[in-house]
Amino acid sequence: LWGEPLSRLGAQVIGVDPSQSNIAAAKLHADKGHLAIDYRCTTVEEIDPRERFDIVLAMEVVEHVVDVGVFLKRCAAMLKPNGLMVASTLNRNWKSFALAIVGAEYVLRWLPRGTHEWNKFVTPDELTKYLLDNRLVITEQTGVVYSPFADKWTLSSDMDVNYMVVAEGMV
Repeated sequence: LWGEPLSRLGAQVIGVDPSQSNIAAAKLHADKGHLAIDYRCTTVEEIDPRERFDIVLAMEVVEHVVDVGVFLKRCAAMLKPNGLMVASTLNRNWKSFALAIVGAEYVLRWLPRGTHEWNKFVTPDELTKYLLDNRLVITEQTGVVYSPFADKWTLSSDMDVNYMVVAEGMV
């Protein structure tokens, strides 16, 4: 969402994904919208450690990385002073198992079976600790819930399944 207006303002926008097919799909989307986005088939850990950014988005990726601590440390290191990190992920509890895995993967088939591993989900307390350990302080947090009746996602105080945080780098 943020990449489109930022690239139109001339800001450097990069997209990172280790999957070549995801990068190809993202490039097609950017081309259709005439967006200048530098897509890279790599991981955050492999990006040049000298690169710094005003904003780092980790949207629906935290629950897929091998080592959350290493991943978030690298994300924090990429931030310029007072930079912002926005992360969205899945909480680890019975409700998230039921809705994100059983519901989304097996019942509704929104995602291929096996997309998520419940033990990789991160609780808000765990994410907070990782961020604080990397000199990032949470400034905002919210849940994200799906309404099947309205067929849309909305922000909510319910962080039981999907949630997002905004964290700012401390100087």
